[in-house]
Amino acid sequence: MDPDYAGAHMDTFAAVLWDMDGTLVDTEPYWMRAETDLMHAHGLNWDEEKGLLMVGNDLLTSARILVDHGLPLPPEEIVEILLDAVIEQVAEHVPFRPGARELLDALHAADIPCALVTMSYRRLAEAVVAACPPGSFRALVTGDEVPAGKPDPAPYVLGAEALGLAPEDCVALEDSIPGLTSAEAAGTLALGVPHLVPIPEAPGRVLLPGLSGISPVELREIAGRMRSGRI
Repeated sequence: MDPDYAGAHMDTFAAVLWDMDGTLVDTEPYWMRAETDLMHAHGLNWDEEKGLLMVGNDLLTSARILVDHGLPLPPEEIVEILLDAVIEQVAEHVPFRPGARELLDALHAADIPCALVTMSYRRLAEAVVAACPPGSFRALVTGDEVPAGKPDPAPYVLGAEALGLAPEDCVALEDSIPGLTSAEAAGTLALGVPHLVPIPEAPGRVLLPGLSGISPVELREIAGRMRSGRI
């Protein structure tokens, strides 16, 4: 990359808003295991293919999907059961996505603030943040504390506000269609990082193959190209 180009775009964003499940950490298999165990305990069929229906949703929406497939429990109870199971797995091992911890470290070193914007509830988000490098996140926006979940723009609007910024001043990192839709609708510089579920291409949409090797300078270059309409 041309150093002059990078230097000219050092003001292209002021903060990074991170999705958690599937972007920062690979907890989707933990959720799928918890869902499968719960459904099987009630004699109901569930598998990984059905589990993909849940990716990126707020937790109550996911719980209602299980109810629609026959689970005879209130959605709120389902959410708590699943959270308990996933937190238990996270306590044993936090499965960071490739490059995520390194990018967090680099952003912290560059004094670029980050917020976590997740549809998981606070008690799970705090368990994951506790395993991150100290000072990685200056704010948490969680699914149990927002007026509407992804794909509504509210979570990312609140994430930017928690850092004292407008959404358009922030880069957002997302692995799911609901999450990327939320970030785009909020007005962030939204970057898709597909993982388990493909994200369709769209005009102006930027998709990254992963976070490995991504640096703050490279994020600024991408953001600069997005702002100038060259992506």
